[in-house]
Amino acid sequence: MELKDLFLTPLYLGLFYALAFALRKRFTNPLTKKYFIPALSVKFLGAIGLGLIFQFYYSGGDTYNYYNHVKVVYQAFTDSPAIGLKLLFSHGEFDPVTSKYAGMMEWYRSPTEFFVIKIATLFALISFNTYTVIALGFAFISFSGMWAMYVTFIRIYPLAYKKLAVAVFFLPSVFFWGSGLMKDSICMGALGWVFYGFYHGLIIRKSILSAVIMGFIGMYVIMTVKVYILLSFLPPALFWVFTENNQRIKSAALRTFLKPVFLLVGVAAGYLGATNLTAGDERYDVEKIGERSKITRDYLTTQVVSGSVYNIGELDGSIGSIIKVAPQAIIVSLYRPFLFEARNPVMLLSALEATLFIYLTVTLLYKTGIVRSLKLIASKPILWFSFLFAIIFSIGVGVNSGNFGTLVRYKIPLMPFYLSGLYIMQFMAAAPRRKQAVNPAQLKRARKLGQFATTE
Repeated sequence: MELKDLFLTPLYLGLFYALAFALRKRFTNPLTKKYFIPALSVKFLGAIGLGLIFQFYYSGGDTYNYYNHVKVVYQAFTDSPAIGLKLLFSHGEFDPVTSKYAGMMEWYRSPTEFFVIKIATLFALISFNTYTVIALGFAFISFSGMWAMYVTFIRIYPLAYKKLAVAVFFLPSVFFWGSGLMKDSICMGALGWVFYGFYHGLIIRKSILSAVIMGFIGMYVIMTVKVYILLSFLPPALFWVFTENNQRIKSAALRTFLKPVFLLVGVAAGYLGATNLTAGDERYDVEKIGERSKITRDYLTTQVVSGSVYNIGELDGSIGSIIKVAPQAIIVSLYRPFLFEARNPVMLLSALEATLFIYLTVTLLYKTGIVRSLKLIASKPILWFSFLFAIIFSIGVGVNSGNFGTLVRYKIPLMPFYLSGLYIMQFMAAAPRRKQAVNPAQLKRARKLGQFATTE
């Protein structure tokens, strides 16, 4: 960070807040209005905090590597807007005009990283290339998708709107790692848009045009930056769509008959979508996923500070070995690091969140019972989707990370979905007791919550 950050950040922060207050009425209702500005504020806090941590604690890192590349592209715009535009729309090709600048960028021919650099450059052009303002811009993008995620969750289960706000916005790891100048920020935003698009476009079929546009933009961003998020999301999401449509069939006999058909179609569509997305991609091709997981895990394990490595078992590069270590991968992604495994403040935050997940999971299973919990999940497609996505994603990141330092960042996409699933289950389990104790005023309020759940 430089001196200009101190002077320009308050000014642009005011502009972002002015925009947020102008948009709040359009995108909130009496149920959600009070969370809009606080949720945005923690995103801004995370963006600034991430920059400070990387500068003064880590003395560098990915966020500053991105910024150093942005400086080069910004300098190209300063020298010649035509050259800057050519760099901005390039795809890793070299020519005499841009070679001077391209040669200064290690990630010029890395599509995922350079995509992030292009987005950051757009914010740099309107902020005199100020790091903190660029980070605030990424936080704003991320917030837009997270708000879409929250709106979708409370439309599905409005009674849990307070707990769902915690799950989506106020987990420290999510708003810290998912807010600054990093790939994770735009991926979290894009994941929220995709979630919104699937639910509104394919399940309730309302605001279809905006849902389709947001969904496709989100899918494009994720495919460009971190396609494995989409690989984990697509199968359970398509299964969710087919399950919801199956439940709308009025005839119980026909619904029972068609349920396995919907199940098979959903699984097949998810598998075909995943394989077609990654065909020919040496990093994520499904046919090579076992081999790539072993290489990635081995590399990350050797590139970490001693004490943060974890071991879930041996990987030999085969799909079978991934299946074998899957239970350990799920545990390490959802419930570790344990408190006694924390080695630094960042790991401690992750350990506290993991402890919350353990506490909620254990208490819910204890109070509700395993059999009834499974019945609750089976009765609510959103629970199927949330837990299935969390499990699939936790296997992927648990197998590939190899150390808590990278795991704490890689696993943030699953965290809002898993915790939201737990909170919805908690409310569903307590529903019979709540109905017995409800009074007319509470019943009237519950009906209003259902009405207010629509934000579009």
